[in-house]
Amino acid sequence: MTGNEFRFFLSCDINLPVTFRIERLEGNLPFPKSPNSENNGSAEDVTGELYVECALHIDGAPFGLPTRTRLESMGPSYCWNELITLTAKYRDLTAQSQLTFTVWDLSHGEGLIGGATIILFNNKKQLKTGKQKLRLWAGKEADGTFPTSTPGKVPRHERGELERLEKLVNKYERGQIQRVDWLDRLTFKTMEKIKERESLKNGSSHLYLVVDFCSFEHRVVFQESGANFVLPSPIASTNDIVIVWDPEVGKVNPSEHKQLKLARSLTRGVIDRDLKPSSNERKSIQRILKYPPTRTLSGDDRQLLWKFRFSLMSEKRALTKFLRCVEWSDVQEAKQGLELMGKWETIDVCDALELLSPVFESEEVRAYAVSVLERADDEELQCYLLQLVQALRFERSDKSRLSQFLVQRALSNIELASFLRWYVAVELYDPAYAKRFYCTYEILEENMMKMGAGANGEEDGFKRWQSLVRQTELTAQLCSITRDVRNVRGNTQKKIEKLRQLLSGLLSELTYFDEPIRSPLTPGVLITGIVPSESSIFKSALHPLRLTFKTANGGTSKIIFKKGDDIRQDQLVLATGQDEGMLEFIPSHSLAQILSEHRSIISYLQNFHPDDNGPFGITATCLETFIKSCAGYSVITYILGIGDRHLDNLLLRNDGSLFHVDFGFILGRDPKPFPPPMKLCKEMVEAMGGAESQYYTRFKSYCCEAYNILRKSSNLILNLFYLMAGSNIPDIASDPEKGILKLQEKFRLDLDDEACIHFFQDLINESHLILSGGFCCIICAALSSLGSWNSISNEVVCKCVNTLLLFHSFEYPFKTQYNL
Repeated sequence: MTGNEFRFFLSCDINLPVTFRIERLEGNLPFPKSPNSENNGSAEDVTGELYVECALHIDGAPFGLPTRTRLESMGPSYCWNELITLTAKYRDLTAQSQLTFTVWDLSHGEGLIGGATIILFNNKKQLKTGKQKLRLWAGKEADGTFPTSTPGKVPRHERGELERLEKLVNKYERGQIQRVDWLDRLTFKTMEKIKERESLKNGSSHLYLVVDFCSFEHRVVFQESGANFVLPSPIASTNDIVIVWDPEVGKVNPSEHKQLKLARSLTRGVIDRDLKPSSNERKSIQRILKYPPTRTLSGDDRQLLWKFRFSLMSEKRALTKFLRCVEWSDVQEAKQGLELMGKWETIDVCDALELLSPVFESEEVRAYAVSVLERADDEELQCYLLQLVQALRFERSDKSRLSQFLVQRALSNIELASFLRWYVAVELYDPAYAKRFYCTYEILEENMMKMGAGANGEEDGFKRWQSLVRQTELTAQLCSITRDVRNVRGNTQKKIEKLRQLLSGLLSELTYFDEPIRSPLTPGVLITGIVPSESSIFKSALHPLRLTFKTANGGTSKIIFKKGDDIRQDQLVLATGQDEGMLEFIPSHSLAQILSEHRSIISYLQNFHPDDNGPFGITATCLETFIKSCAGYSVITYILGIGDRHLDNLLLRNDGSLFHVDFGFILGRDPKPFPPPMKLCKEMVEAMGGAESQYYTRFKSYCCEAYNILRKSSNLILNLFYLMAGSNIPDIASDPEKGILKLQEKFRLDLDDEACIHFFQDLINESHLILSGGFCCIICAALSSLGSWNSISNEVVCKCVNTLLLFHSFEYPFKTQYNL
């Protein structure tokens, strides 16, 4: 859903009973002291026995019978937390529907505490949802007439800071304000203190009833059953904006539709065939062709491309845009679109990926895309394999052309077969598409089992399939080992000893396999067993295994096996389940460890590549490697939005190559507040000689160059991401449409290369300012102007809380990263 769209339900369409939850009573009840307490001098108060009576009133008249909660006597904090379901349904409501709440006390006969009334639709004719805090009118029974004499809403002139903060909390609980755990705890703790101060200052003269109304996926807009209009809001003689709901918004205009049909009539084909665009029309067409694949074409754009469709057939970039113009519900127009597609200049593989996105439902179009993919070699196909498996979700049938293509290519390449099998097997956990992925899995198994031995001595299909099945058996054993070592009490060293004990004793068969197994990470490598003495466990909450395998050619292969995290959003990772997978292990050290032991990155590199005549005492090659790897990762972390960057997940190899690990936060998510736009720590800048050095200038030049290179491949990256939009990977599935738009924004496709250089240099400078402490200095300077901490007033504290909540309501900057 775009920012300009407003999605809603109509109240007349909701055939559900009106439901709400009565939570608690806030404030102190005016109970008299008990006689015993006056005699013995104690201050014990009488505890009441309270219940709440609820009733629905429509247009000022009672509708249905009143409903009562249970008795609650656990005072002084009276908490019912009781769900109330009325006999009336949402479709029965009118714009003047009201709920009345009256609190009674049975400890003093039938004592009346107070009542309050709330209207169910706001002034925009939208159903109220979430928590509502109603002020009780002491000693008065709730009035259901319209307008009511007991409104639960606090009058505007009496609202203070507490009411405003509670309104923000209501938005937070409905998911309209982003959650950041540590900031939330700090904010709510401060708010509790503010509540206490306000209560002491203003006294406790009012009682409040907290009611939680049912929420829906979208807003609920009032409309009477059978009506095609909403009752107009009264228009006052003021300059206020009047909001009117138009039920025809989003519907097709019949006259425009008729004109469009005439303009695109097939009888105009003879005329359109010879049409050539003018200079201005050609510029408009070129502008449209540069649109990213995620952009929706306007009506004028579609009309322009359709008009000059024949003259565009030699422009391969125009095919995907043209196919978006076709009205596929029109049989004749769809037929002509397919005919032109067959005669069009053949598109590139990157554009074929776009045709496999959910936008294109035509089986013929998707089959055409597969025919283009057939031109890609195995190495290129493996780069897109994960996304192509995800594209199976958008096919019309289980045995689609795409599924058959993937299986056929996998049969001729064991590495493709291994990856395809794992990618499909992981998706079997998705109940919505398990049947479809299982169908592809079965086709792969059946066809491979039928294969004979290869002409150059390759094993037959049965043995090939069994070698892949043994990968699953191996991962199952590794999962069991992970559980066993986690259950060991003590530090990491004791868990390592347990791991080696298991491998050397009870599970010694894992040290030498009866038959070699293809490594799940690199299927071309045959592993023959685990080396217990070289296997270890990482000091981490999930205790990942670091395993060393012997290979058939006499070497070793090191991998990391992790159980307990969804690691499918990591790069260079093979998921073997929803919460498990293997990662390539690269010998390296974290920057945190390097700085702890060597004080600086340069001192560390001097141990491996010393050169008295080189820059900073290391070889020029080593420094160049470091600068280029920093530049590559700085650019890609910005574009793809990797969060939670710190010195423990920035690793450095002995040759100067820097790389990132642990991608638990992607697409702009970050547990830290106000992260810099680029992942560039000050220790990296210092290793280049500081912000004024020639090497830092070279780093910035590499960054700008890499950024412009990636922008030229923006369509490919956006198409690959678009195919992942249907996956259930957490950070993608949460809001794929928003993630795609954020990713698109990062490429700044509205700028040319020169303007992008200035833009990216500003990003680097901004990041360096924040990381060097400039941002903290600005904040500290502002705080220091307030005087001593003890003299900070309640007003300042409130403003701080408001600022935190304000930042909550905005999106954090968007950052991520790839392995280059």
